Amino acid sequence: MRRERTGITATPEWGALESHRRVWSHVTLRELFGEDPGRAERMTLEIGDLFVDWSKNLVTDETMHGLVRLAGAAGLRERIDAMLAGEAVNVTESRTALHVALRAPEGETIRVAGHDVVPEVHEVLRRMSAFADTVRSGAWRGATGEPIRATVNVGIGGSDLGPAMVCEALRDFGDRSRIFRFVSNVDATDVWEATHDLDPATTLFVVCSKTFTTLETLTNAHTARAWLVDALGEDAVERHFVAVSTNAEAVAAFGIDPANMFGFWDWVGGRYSVDSAIGLSLMLAIGPEHFRAFLEGFRLIDEHFRDAPFERNLPVLLGLLWTWYGTFLGADTHAVIPYSQHLERFPAYLQQLDMESLGKSVDQDGEPVPFQTGAVVWGTPGTNGQHAYFQLLHQGTKLVPVDLIGFARPSHDVGEHHDLLMANLFAQAEALAFGRRAAEVRADGVSPEQVPHRTFAGDRPTTSILATELTPSVLGQLIALYEHKVFTQAAIWNIDPFDQWGVELGKTLAGRIAPELRADGEPDLEHDASTNALIRRYRGLRGREGSR
Repeated sequence: MRRERTGITATPEWGALESHRRVWSHVTLRELFGEDPGRAERMTLEIGDLFVDWSKNLVTDETMHGLVRLAGAAGLRERIDAMLAGEAVNVTESRTALHVALRAPEGETIRVAGHDVVPEVHEVLRRMSAFADTVRSGAWRGATGEPIRATVNVGIGGSDLGPAMVCEALRDFGDRSRIFRFVSNVDATDVWEATHDLDPATTLFVVCSKTFTTLETLTNAHTARAWLVDALGEDAVERHFVAVSTNAEAVAAFGIDPANMFGFWDWVGGRYSVDSAIGLSLMLAIGPEHFRAFLEGFRLIDEHFRDAPFERNLPVLLGLLWTWYGTFLGADTHAVIPYSQHLERFPAYLQQLDMESLGKSVDQDGEPVPFQTGAVVWGTPGTNGQHAYFQLLHQGTKLVPVDLIGFARPSHDVGEHHDLLMANLFAQAEALAFGRRAAEVRADGVSPEQVPHRTFAGDRPTTSILATELTPSVLGQLIALYEHKVFTQAAIWNIDPFDQWGVELGKTLAGRIAPELRADGEPDLEHDASTNALIRRYRGLRGREGSR
């Protein structure tokens, strides 16, 4: 029995797109470009420092018009307004999601439950700036009177991925005489590698945990604390540890002076927090002035997302493109390839932003979603990826939309490197879009038996994002672009992009299993047969008493 359609799938806009997909499926990019000389110019947009070309996507003007109408039917405009007004758009946790307030200018009013949060945001930024200036100038001294030369950020998830990614991306804007490291994994190797060659007397730890209870973060923080105390004594903790948290009592119990605690708010989700106090390590690296430029980049895209009509709204357009590929054309993955070594960790950052936000199978009303939602997001810097997985992109059987990100000016202008790098970006976009027909291969004198192997179907979609250079502002623009892209998709699918209940179950079970691994004598195991056997095998390999 066929299930009756409800929600967005029951709208005329959805039906029109399904009909369009069936008619359109035989059209090629070669035909679209050949028949429409103005396509390349029309399907581009420049906002701030970002120039985006989506003309090599598998869409026509009719496709994009249909997707814009779908966004209207889904209430995207109302969703945007609700988020910006501080309404509880995180419905399963009854919270606002107001990361845009983190980069709002002084004097703007953004209310949560009737309270203007902007003054509080700027007060924290002022405290962060003052602290960063003190450390960077050498005025902040460790327990032995020496200035800080190394900073170790201890966090996990957004408290690690954000500052770690941006710190690497903006390395050229920091002081290279200083050391910045990031610890997140509960694997002891991570904290050991981050600390073993540092001098405790010149090392500062920034512990990032909103509740100051996160298992991985606090485990690593206590290990770092023991490392420091072994070298300098208990009294050294308050000169070598600061916290990004809201739990002053737990912070003080750890030995950190609450005056050196930098807070943030329930309306800041972890994966949206790099521009909050979670970015303290980043501010220590690049300085308050560059951090402010970083925030200004976010703000530029925030205002564009708020004000621009959907047909000329970059985050909306990118969100609509993925809706087309994932929901209507069945694509499973989305590759993001930055042609910048400094953006090596950008795809990993987007993995959390996209997959934790959109990895949902029920809508905001608790009903099953009848179509595919989030993508598997992945990627590595070009040109490395070209010699790894681009074979599948060019000649494989899977549809993989690709974002290619490049910069006109290099971070380091050495010889012909940058021209060669960017030639590869442009060439890959061209090759993926237009391929190489069998007749063209034969015309090159290739033997008949080799022709099928050297033929490229083309019609592999790419979006090219080009900026002048990688600066703090440009990186802020890029992050905000993808943040609002994700929000657009969530609105169309009617899912909550701000909760992450899927993260919790494994953590809960781990809390049960850890004591069983350490128990004296054989514990009573009540898991499934496979898990019980694995626990016993582990205990046996560790020589734990009572294992069998």
